[in-house]
Amino acid sequence: MPDLPARPDLDQLRHQAKDLLRAAKGGDATALRRVQTVSDRLILSSAQLAVAREYGFASWPKLKAEVERREILNSRDLARLKHLLAKEPAMATAEMEHWCDHPMGASPLGYTAMLRFDTSQGVWRDLSGTGAVAKVLLDAGAPLNGDREDSETPLMTAASYGDADVARVLIEAGADLEATAAPDAGGVPGGTALLHAAVFGMTEVVDVLVAAGARIHSIEEAAAAGNITGWLASETPLEARIRALVMAADHERLNVIDELIAAGTPVDAVDATFGRHPLRTAAGNGKPASVSRLLAHRADPNLRDADNNFTALDWCRHRHAGEGDSPGHEEVEAILKPITRL
Repeated sequence: MPDLPARPDLDQLRHQAKDLLRAAKGGDATALRRVQTVSDRLILSSAQLAVAREYGFASWPKLKAEVERREILNSRDLARLKHLLAKEPAMATAEMEHWCDHPMGASPLGYTAMLRFDTSQGVWRDLSGTGAVAKVLLDAGAPLNGDREDSETPLMTAASYGDADVARVLIEAGADLEATAAPDAGGVPGGTALLHAAVFGMTEVVDVLVAAGARIHSIEEAAAAGNITGWLASETPLEARIRALVMAADHERLNVIDELIAAGTPVDAVDATFGRHPLRTAAGNGKPASVSRLLAHRADPNLRDADNNFTALDWCRHRHAGEGDSPGHEEVEAILKPITRL
């Protein structure tokens, strides 16, 4: 069974049905069999039903409604969204299914929290209006903390994808800041929303969560939040300090970088759990202030990772290619290019 493309076109789906009907009437055995699977009548509605069933929908109107819902969410069109939900309230909660870029399905609220990443182009972008869409969905009955069987809450999704506007709307509505992801979740198993934002480098969401009262549970989270007071001690395990240094570099917490290195954390150590290296992480994520500070602490720009044989400059260029216009990556490249052996 095929899945719908990330950017569906209702007109194209109509053309598919018309082409199928034309081929069936012309005697094409495969087309005829496809239509006759759902109806003995060679009419347009039969071809439309066949197309809908092949995409996993019970009827053409259900396929049409699902495509329209995604178009509305993608465009953040509040007027159309309110009109849709007034006609079909269940569309605020019904799982979004049969999409090639979300094979496990997604709730409308969770999907809205993921919109910053354009799956059709494979690039990140800044969007306005997602918070307002989330509020409309919540007002229409979307579950604030997700369904019980969900592996993560909408707030964790917003944290992972860096949508601070959606995060604020969820927090204002009373989202559970301390909920944890399922042990088999795909993002950060067992992690809170704060840990999701910390791991994925979403600094603005980290700040929103901490300001809202999210609890910090480790030196790594403290480093991401920019204050390790009370967390760094002589007995703090080296691996925890290395992970904290990576977090500080990723979130450009320069004072934390200084504190950790002053306490003996090796500047070029690699996190044994996730394989991350402070300078390569900062470079790959376009964080020029962290790159400069780590270099001031004598980080080696020519060290290469074990998996890809990439230097920090290589990671900067690789990630920049997927980011589009990114002044941060351009600044990092300007810093590293003169001092990297090619």
